[in-house]
Amino acid sequence: MRILVLNLGSSSIKFQLFNMEKRMVLAKGLLEQIGEPEGRISISTSAKASQTESLHITDHAHGLLKMQEKLQVMGVLKSLEHIDGVGHRVVQGGDLFIKPTLITPEVIGHLEDLCPLAPLHNPAHLAGIKAMQKQVPNLPQVAVFDTAYHQTIPPHAFTYALPYELYERHKLRRYGFHGTSHNFVAQEAARFLHIPYRNFNAISLHLGNGASVCAIRNGQSVETSMGLTPLEGLVMGTRSGDLDPALLGYIGQLTNKDTAGVVHMLNHESGLKGLCGDNDMRAIEKRIDAKDERAKLAFDIYAHRIKKYVGAYAFVLGALDAIIFTGGVGENCARLRKAVCSELENFGIFLDEEVNSNPRPGIALLSQARKLPILRVPTNEELAIAKATMQVVQAL
Repeated sequence: MRILVLNLGSSSIKFQLFNMEKRMVLAKGLLEQIGEPEGRISISTSAKASQTESLHITDHAHGLLKMQEKLQVMGVLKSLEHIDGVGHRVVQGGDLFIKPTLITPEVIGHLEDLCPLAPLHNPAHLAGIKAMQKQVPNLPQVAVFDTAYHQTIPPHAFTYALPYELYERHKLRRYGFHGTSHNFVAQEAARFLHIPYRNFNAISLHLGNGASVCAIRNGQSVETSMGLTPLEGLVMGTRSGDLDPALLGYIGQLTNKDTAGVVHMLNHESGLKGLCGDNDMRAIEKRIDAKDERAKLAFDIYAHRIKKYVGAYAFVLGALDAIIFTGGVGENCARLRKAVCSELENFGIFLDEEVNSNPRPGIALLSQARKLPILRVPTNEELAIAKATMQVVQAL
């Protein structure tokens, strides 16, 4: 069975094509700067062929046509009619969708209604869904929601302390994101530790340019750091994370920005980038090694916020089987893992610094023997989406 996984952003398309019997990636690629005068398409295949081309990509439908053409030229796929299903990463499913869902006209209508909750993401997802329907009308398409895993969070954890009618009328609540990743790495960790997933308790740290924490009890999400939007929670690459809500109005007065301008600042000009000018942790580490104080301050703020959430979620859970580091930064930044776990020995957290500095490939146990397991678990959201899509398609 061949499954195509699509992740469409406002001006980009990421994709992977899987052979599910072999759990093998046949091709993967990225189309960037869609709608700009000069876009770019890059594709690599399992045969180690690769192509990169600069070209004008008018919209997402045009981008998907160019993707298909490239896959044909590279000998990977005769046409999209030769795949068995498409899995779409959909950021916002609201409280309507709790599992991967076959896309129907009714589902599309619900996704359109949810666009105000994810104005940068859901319209792009819908553009990809509709373009695929037009190109291959009978091809099953499946939506896999970032928010679905967090639908087990209880009301006392997802409800904001606002006038309740805002929840009743407008569904303003915590939804959380990165759910596919948190679920995937938690299952991998439970399997690695030989603990049944239904009994598994963990704190999952998905750390990258976007970052979130998830508290998992008995295999289910019970708390997460992102909220109605991905802005809440941890300090991120360009996002501020938690702050005093009164700052929005005050920043507007100081800078003469309207609400949209302040929100743009908090999403795109804050976080690590706002603190030190870089949002790439690799660049920040190099600057720290060169004794750059601003880079060191940004790193310390980033790590401190994570540690605060680890402590809070440990008390939320009451019992803990593992702490999981994943995502581009979580998997690759030994300095950050050390900073987060330092001075927590009284709570049974003992990082093995030598192993942490040189972890083995794949899942790696980073803690000292007989202590709380600290794991580095590579995430694979695309494979998780492909598996979920295959299950829905097979059930048709």
